[in-house]
Amino acid sequence: MKKLLDLFDFSEPINYKTEVLSGLTVAMALIPEAVAFALIAGLSPLTGLYAAFMMGLVTSILGGRPGMISGATGAVAVVLVTLAQSHGVEYIFATVILAGIIQITAGALKLGKLMRLVPHPVIFGFVNGLAIIIFMSQLDQFKTPAGDWMSGSPLYVLLGLVLLTMLIIWGLPKISKAIPASLVAILSVFGIVIAFGIETKTVGDIASISGGFPPFHIPQVPFSFETLALIFPYAAIMAGVGLIESLLTLNIIDEITETRGRGNKEAAAQGAANILSGLFSGMGGCAMIGQSLINISAGARARLSGIVAAVMLLVFIMFGAGLIEQMPMAALTGLMIMVSIGTFEWASLRTFNKMPVSDIFVMVLVTLVTAVLHNLALAVLIGVIIAALVFAWDNAKRIRARKHIDENGIKHYEIYGPLFFGSVTVFNEKFDVLNDPDEVIIDFAESRVVDMSAIEALNRITERYQKVGKKVHLRHLSKDCLRLLENADEIIDVNVMEDPTYKLVVDIK
Repeated sequence: MKKLLDLFDFSEPINYKTEVLSGLTVAMALIPEAVAFALIAGLSPLTGLYAAFMMGLVTSILGGRPGMISGATGAVAVVLVTLAQSHGVEYIFATVILAGIIQITAGALKLGKLMRLVPHPVIFGFVNGLAIIIFMSQLDQFKTPAGDWMSGSPLYVLLGLVLLTMLIIWGLPKISKAIPASLVAILSVFGIVIAFGIETKTVGDIASISGGFPPFHIPQVPFSFETLALIFPYAAIMAGVGLIESLLTLNIIDEITETRGRGNKEAAAQGAANILSGLFSGMGGCAMIGQSLINISAGARARLSGIVAAVMLLVFIMFGAGLIEQMPMAALTGLMIMVSIGTFEWASLRTFNKMPVSDIFVMVLVTLVTAVLHNLALAVLIGVIIAALVFAWDNAKRIRARKHIDENGIKHYEIYGPLFFGSVTVFNEKFDVLNDPDEVIIDFAESRVVDMSAIEALNRITERYQKVGKKVHLRHLSKDCLRLLENADEIIDVNVMEDPTYKLVVDIK
């Protein structure tokens, strides 16, 4: 049971008070976000709340990162809004279930390891862009229902309560960490508003959160190929966005806690949570970096905090809606602004004159795409592509050849650096075919033949020597390089020289 759930791992000390109080704080902070994201997607508030409950509960129990919080998110809402407007909520439920199946498949195929391909500047840009999104989303609380900016006493009251919340969250940990500062701030501001009868915007002003237990519901859609063709693109994008945001959040929490989560297990847990979310009338979701940071900053490190958050959220929906709807939005706004401040990688600003220009460019671009388009998957994809192209360009310039003629009159080209699509042009320029002796050896002891472009380059250089009646040998190829050449033997003809006295270079696994 311990290996299956890791719910109560007695090998590590768990502060149960901290876990419970942190989970309670997260539950209260989940409510306005879940409601807001459901409204963004054009769905009812309960659809977002049910998703937050189901996602939070399942991923806390089954996930690969204790302490990380999942729920309804803006990234998923943005993906689903078009489908919700055109086909309605039943197709949303079906899409969420299909996205969950895709995520479980990704976990089973161990695709979580692909996160290793995300460079640090991309993570910096992603985190900074997300911090900006969190901050900018709170500015809506300073607007009237008509969409105009507040003015006069309502603005001053709201601003004062927000600043008080931020002050408590900032200052209390310097005095005592016995109770999470976020919870103290929310309860303090709540108490002040109730005690003095202050009129300010509350959770109930956004929408009612009253409801029952999430009802089991099979999506009422035609089970046909046409339906699959319609929802699959949305499901694939949702699954991709959810996995990227979840695995990046996992990496960030790993760094903060100096522990290591399990990406593939988290991917499967996210998939299971989305399937159940779709079956229990939820809009689906993924990991929430803001709520996760609230949880981790409060001291939570185990699965218990996430379970408490999910269960308490359901309790609020079923029994405490009337009380929670009176909670001032100022307290939650102040909390989320502090989260955005804590999320932003301020250290990244000090690297502008120390990091390579390409890394700075990638970091800024990912930040802007994330903040402006709110498309996290696109931002990360662009960052990874640019970083990969820069890496390929840098490695393409590193290939070189040391040349010498031995006592038998054979010319040797000792190649250094990888031979791949980016370096084949420089590689071809290293050879003096017309002036070389009748026999040439190209030595790959310090090089690697990486891809099809490299194989074609070997084929062309061999043909150039053959046209002038000269013989060329390839020497000291590693086993994987030889395998590449064997697989391509129908389209190329190169003379590989075996050297029994030389130990072939092999991959170190």
